Amino acid sequence: MPPEAGATMNSASPAKLTTNEIFDTLMMFEEQHLDIRTITLGVNLLDCASSSVEKTCQRVIRKLLTVGQKLVPTVSEVARDLGIPIINKRISVTPISLVGAAAGPASFVPLAMALDRAAAELGVDFVAGFSAPVHRGVTRADMALLNSLPEALNRTQRVCSSISLASTRAGINMDAVAHMGRLILEIANQKPELEGLPCCRLVVFCNQPEDNPFVAGAMHGPGEADVVIHVGVSGPGVVKAALEKAPQASLNELADIIKLAAFKITRLGEMAGREVARRLGYPMGIVDLSLAPTPARGDSVGEILQVMGLEYCGVHGSTAALAMLNDAVKKGGAMASSQVGGLSGAFIPLSEDASMADAAKVGALTIDKLEAMTCVCSVGLDMVAVPGDTPAETLAAIIADEMAIGMINGKTTAVRIIPVPGKKAGDYVSFGGLLGAAPIIPVHSFSSAKFIRRGGNIPAPLQSLRN
Repeated sequence: MPPEAGATMNSASPAKLTTNEIFDTLMMFEEQHLDIRTITLGVNLLDCASSSVEKTCQRVIRKLLTVGQKLVPTVSEVARDLGIPIINKRISVTPISLVGAAAGPASFVPLAMALDRAAAELGVDFVAGFSAPVHRGVTRADMALLNSLPEALNRTQRVCSSISLASTRAGINMDAVAHMGRLILEIANQKPELEGLPCCRLVVFCNQPEDNPFVAGAMHGPGEADVVIHVGVSGPGVVKAALEKAPQASLNELADIIKLAAFKITRLGEMAGREVARRLGYPMGIVDLSLAPTPARGDSVGEILQVMGLEYCGVHGSTAALAMLNDAVKKGGAMASSQVGGLSGAFIPLSEDASMADAAKVGALTIDKLEAMTCVCSVGLDMVAVPGDTPAETLAAIIADEMAIGMINGKTTAVRIIPVPGKKAGDYVSFGGLLGAAPIIPVHSFSSAKFIRRGGNIPAPLQSLRN
């Protein structure tokens, strides 16, 4: 079921919607939870670097306030003019370990607070890029940023951090993986009353993309332009509604239905992004066509799998169904835009997807099955709450497993895991808003400590030798 002939987005201007598409779109917004999840402004901060902490922070604030001053009002105007809900306005910046290196190790907590202040003044939801690339090795500045994470994330509200620990080309930096296990526990325990909430703004990656508009993993990579507009779409509810209309369809037919729905979703996202970019006078970057669920009923990747015929997300067959969904989303989205990027696929964040949280509560979805499903979808173990007494080495081992999946398969994988102080398996935690709520999921009680304490690197796989 291919999209209309000639309907592919033109790289110079947004396409017009037909009358039928307008009616379809209205139903998507009103009944199927469709929205543009985020317009993210990427900003290069390398020219803010200085040997002075104070001067670097001042430059960062000044540049963000200058470049981003019209972002929120412009996005709001475009949303109103086009009648398209745009939920989040975000900023991603150059990895801060690069920006703060010249100012020294004491610069990173002040830089986090400077980013937080600028984000609050601009009215954006999050600013991301408090990040460090350590997949091959750790510089003095990288280590200083890592060690600043507990204080930086607990003293800010809008700053998001991502750490690159592995890649197909470099292998896995297991020393950094072990250190992150310890840091995640420290972040969670610095303010136990927050029940791990600051950990929701930290994610670790294998094969991290430079153009991802979604938090917590957004970052403005060194290969990007000075300033750029990226778009992240959503739409699990649209896909679910389309599949519900075909209860007797074969899997081939379901794949075609998903492709058409993804085409429509991506088409709207690119149209909105290009209009924002045009009004701001900034170049358009990529459209990330990921299906990003919310805690709202009906806006769920888990529910899509149930419509396909699975009693719960996590039962046998879930990996196969998710693989088909992810592939069809990519194929349909790629037909709607010539600039697809970021992560682009199906997200499975446990606490942010009400159906997945239900599946975990009844025991249909375990952390091992989640790991298996990450082999075939976008990102990885996302928004998984675990007992507060989980050892640091176990957290590191969970991260290492996910990094290995990404490294061997040449795909992006990530871990956003939240140890919740004082909570045990089966308890419930609520993070609020889009972060949702979920049961504390059990982890293995047997130890991985000796393996993690060996240190060193897991070498890159043979497929890294592509030249």
